[in-house]
Amino acid sequence: MSSAYQPLAARLRPQSLAEYVGQTHVLAPGCPLREALESGHLHSMILWGPPGVGKTTLARLMSSACDARFIAVSAVLSGVKEIRAAIEEAQFYRQSGQRTVLFVDEVHRFNKSQQDAFLPYVEDGTLIFIGATTENPSFELNKALLSRARVYVLRSLSLEELLKLLKQACQDARGLGERSLRFTDIELQALAHAADGDARRALNLLEIAADLAEAAGGQLDEASLSEVLQGSLRRFDKSGDDFYDQISALHKSVRGSDPDAALYWLSRMLDGGADPYYLARRIIRMAWEDIGLADPRAMQIANDAAQTYERLGKPEGELALGQAVIYLAVAAKSNAGYNAYNRARAYVQQDSSREVPVHLRNAPTQLMKELGHGHAYRYAHDEPHAYAAGETYLPEGMTPPHWYQPVPRGLEIKIADKLGFLRQLDEAAKSTKGKGS
Repeated sequence: MSSAYQPLAARLRPQSLAEYVGQTHVLAPGCPLREALESGHLHSMILWGPPGVGKTTLARLMSSACDARFIAVSAVLSGVKEIRAAIEEAQFYRQSGQRTVLFVDEVHRFNKSQQDAFLPYVEDGTLIFIGATTENPSFELNKALLSRARVYVLRSLSLEELLKLLKQACQDARGLGERSLRFTDIELQALAHAADGDARRALNLLEIAADLAEAAGGQLDEASLSEVLQGSLRRFDKSGDDFYDQISALHKSVRGSDPDAALYWLSRMLDGGADPYYLARRIIRMAWEDIGLADPRAMQIANDAAQTYERLGKPEGELALGQAVIYLAVAAKSNAGYNAYNRARAYVQQDSSREVPVHLRNAPTQLMKELGHGHAYRYAHDEPHAYAAGETYLPEGMTPPHWYQPVPRGLEIKIADKLGFLRQLDEAAKSTKGKGS
């Protein structure tokens, strides 16, 4: 295929490590991957990172640096048949002493049996396996494969790295160097910002901008630049690690009482296309888990925000979600109720089925009354302070567990005072009962 018909990103694929932009955290001198490259001692690995950060390019460069044959298969398009063909090819060239790198793009798309097909040939040295994935290998790849390959985490390119890449593309003869085009630093910065860490996306945007600029006489006008940037959203995977990392950041920002950070992560997720109804449910969860009875208004505000979004939709309803996370972030925090519930559930799951005390049992029939159900039950509203001091409500023989321990914040300060007062009444009732006996 003539290079003239190739996309800009393909024409500018780096031919050497010197041309490669980004990933300095794994390619800097002294780093294990850099040393493996320079020594020619390549090992099986998984390259994990978002789209457009150079996973395929890096695999090709490593293969070339180690003088190995490069076979690429896509897990989206290939199956066991293609894997076997690649293995047979690797076995053939191994007889002449030549190594083979088998590169599997989107390796997480392979099922367990397809992933297992590599293992014997990785172990016996028939091939060097390099897998590329945008998904967390811990969840998507077999443990057996992970144990035989080292995982390298690749990062999104910084704005400075993307600018460097775009300027190289403008100057390189393989790119736009032979075209009479003029881009200002401001225009290149706008393209780099819109690419959101994705090198391929940056070069694709530049190529579109170049075509528009050429049609306009060599220079890009403001309207054309806006057309190129239109619809360019931040990277967001609605089901991948980005999604779970960002919802985690939102929750922890609320828990950490940082309203600005909470608003930032909420806005990031809404901007990226996250389901607002899901966010509303998570906000309600935050109110119950991290604020609880320290400020019961938080639960009401969270519920009201969710209902507001249901009625108003986007964008008006998003304001309600935004104000809800602000309130939750600045509210008094308590996980006392959350912890108490979890302790109670854990206790019940490992305990036997204890009988309900007779005085607490329901007595809707005469027979049940004759059996003593409800006998000697003390109606709290008829007691001083509306509290039956000294009464027990747990099953017989069960030690009071004191699961709920209010924190000294918000409304739970008053709750702790109330519980302390009731305990004093209990002690006084026990003392009086002891004297009477």
